[in-house]
Amino acid sequence: MTTIIYKKWKNLFTLLLISIFIFSGCMVDDHDYPSSRITISFNNDWMFMEGDHDGAQARRFNDRSWRALNVPHDWSIEGEFDQNNPTGRGGGYLPNGIGWYRKSFDIPSAFEGRRVFIHFDGLMANSDVYINGEHLGHRPYGYVSMEYELTDYLRYGRSNTIAVRLDNSKQPASRWYTGAGIYRNVRLIVKNDVHIDNWGTFFSTPKVSEESATVRVFTTLKNSSEISHQVHLNTLIHNPTGDLVSEKGTVIDLAPGEKIDIEQILEVLNPQLWSLDSPQLYKGISQVTIDNELQDDLVTNFGIRSFHFEPATGFYLNGENIRIKGVCLHHDAGAVGAAVPLAIWEERFNQLQSIGINAIRLSHNPFAPEFLELCDRMGFIVMNESFDTWRARKNHGDYGYQHHFDEWWEEDTRSIVLRDRNHPSIFMFSIGNEIRDNLDNEQGFETFRMQYDLVHKLDGTRPVTMGLFRPNQANVYQNGFAEMMDIVGQNYREEELLQASIDNPHWKVIGTENGHTRQAYLIWRDNPAIAGHFLWTGFDYLGEADWPEVSHDFGLFDRAGFTKPRTYERESWWSDKPMIRIFRREQHLGEGGLVDDWTPTDFDTYDEAHIEIYTNCDEVELIFNGESQGVRKRPADHSPIRYRLTYQPGSIKAIGRIDGKDVAIHEMQTAMPPSNIALSASKTTLKNDWDDVAIVRVMLTDENGVHSPNFDRPLTFNVSGNGELIAVDNGQRDSHEPFKTNVRRTSRGQAIAIVRANADVGQILVSVSGEGLEESSIEININQ
Repeated sequence: MTTIIYKKWKNLFTLLLISIFIFSGCMVDDHDYPSSRITISFNNDWMFMEGDHDGAQARRFNDRSWRALNVPHDWSIEGEFDQNNPTGRGGGYLPNGIGWYRKSFDIPSAFEGRRVFIHFDGLMANSDVYINGEHLGHRPYGYVSMEYELTDYLRYGRSNTIAVRLDNSKQPASRWYTGAGIYRNVRLIVKNDVHIDNWGTFFSTPKVSEESATVRVFTTLKNSSEISHQVHLNTLIHNPTGDLVSEKGTVIDLAPGEKIDIEQILEVLNPQLWSLDSPQLYKGISQVTIDNELQDDLVTNFGIRSFHFEPATGFYLNGENIRIKGVCLHHDAGAVGAAVPLAIWEERFNQLQSIGINAIRLSHNPFAPEFLELCDRMGFIVMNESFDTWRARKNHGDYGYQHHFDEWWEEDTRSIVLRDRNHPSIFMFSIGNEIRDNLDNEQGFETFRMQYDLVHKLDGTRPVTMGLFRPNQANVYQNGFAEMMDIVGQNYREEELLQASIDNPHWKVIGTENGHTRQAYLIWRDNPAIAGHFLWTGFDYLGEADWPEVSHDFGLFDRAGFTKPRTYERESWWSDKPMIRIFRREQHLGEGGLVDDWTPTDFDTYDEAHIEIYTNCDEVELIFNGESQGVRKRPADHSPIRYRLTYQPGSIKAIGRIDGKDVAIHEMQTAMPPSNIALSASKTTLKNDWDDVAIVRVMLTDENGVHSPNFDRPLTFNVSGNGELIAVDNGQRDSHEPFKTNVRRTSRGQAIAIVRANADVGQILVSVSGEGLEESSIEININQ
């Protein structure tokens, strides 16, 4: 799809002449193609085969026996868990290796004389890309986006073949699950000789007030022709409702082969600021014309906001002091692996915001661009990050980025910063996580400084940090290394960072990776100089686990998105919305973990129940089978409120009060064995779009509708109508059941299924059945 802009907006619907062309990879000569930029989704109609295949880069290679599919695609997640898979604990014991993708497509004769590029948002990993047998380039780092020009190798008016070889055979290569494949979006882009370079716009807001905002725009223009051109660059800014609020025109002469950066300063009156509660987005429209003929056009979303850090009080956004309540995230999403539909991230973001999270650290690599666009729209502040290693290896990463750092750090850093610098959600850039290189010598200092300088050269608007590892042991708090950092970031050892802040009151500091302990929370709560914490992690992720586990218990939520006790503990600490949640120790006399049910596994041996209640209310009253157990105040250290009861079946209810008023209630009832299946869906309407999916949540209930957690069993999922089943999961860390199937055992009476539409209109019926249970169904509508 491409949007072509021919003239200025006067309002949202009439100020742009928009031509939309939708292609499915088969382009024809008789189409009336626009004369400026054309962007075509290149996700459909690929052929795929695991293994290495001699000659697969050639246009005439026979791939008819290969598997037809669309991308994004992660082939590793489709495999079986095996303790002997060489990916090991880092890769979640899933398979890997070499894989090939091929796509044949026609290029219209109308494109001859223009510039044609292919853009990949991510290729995992060690990619080699070919067009008609010609090698376009190699890129080892699987997290960066890249663009190759196809112009000189295309057969116009005839068939062409793009081929991609991905080599993930050297393992272990990562401390966490990477996935494998063309796991992000692909686009074909057609431009004229004079055009805006790839990632060639940069909108920033150096001065912001309620009355006005200064918008600085850098645009990189390129002349790929053999003649000089006088070029007119016109930049327009439209507010969130589509009104034109500012514009600037510049005329320049471009010599043959010249590439030039053009600076323009625009003013926006009464700006609508981007904030966490109201993430307003503006559109910057860049138009390039020669002799009044449109040559190129590009829309860039950006936000108007100001931010800074103060050593004593932390982070400020638009002048407001905000405590950063962050989580770290890896790029997989459990059952779908690394190829994550955007609707899953949206659902996860909603869950995070519901418990008070306002920030995300990308761990420890750049994410897909649409992930950042979602952060922009939903109001998260983001720490972007480039690398997990420099030159020194880490455990379980024998074939990691350390083998490529010297050759590729500069190009990879450039790709990350240029691509992501327009996102208003990004407030900091990290150039390393727990780096094991020696930071107490000249090379360590120089390696930091060269990355720091490049980031600031490409984007001087954001501070640079890194997640320091055991800084006192590494001597970086004493040897001057930390003085080079715009913000001093440290992983864990919260007391150490606090002491460093006290000893160096001019430092601006932040916890870049933090544990879930109350001790760490109290350091955050009681010390405003600590700008924020990023918890490890928001969601459980694949990998970094010892067999038989394939994912680790680090998250606030589990791999399938189900809550844990720490979900509600954190909500009681970080959410402003009144909440209360009851838990009991699973075993008699306070033994075992915490569970939020009133149904022991063994009624005969469970006598004394130890109760823990998480709340942010002033006080709590506990009601047990209709009898009050007394009112208790919230402790000053925000630890849970505790009761001990002699267990009896029935109900237990906690009432939270603020200023004497009931503001939150949670009740649990004893469950019988399950007889029913309760279904709910994250979305009841879908579009026929790869990124749009619904998460169907399953809960086993008794005849009274009470959650029954102790009688797990396999469930069968059937999807009929105009949809398909994408994956199933239950969040259980030591489950080795495959994700790409229609059967899944429940865990504590719960499971999920992920479904997608495969038609533009219609309905999807999801039916779930299990032995001894009444079958249940839920309907999801499709509406474009």
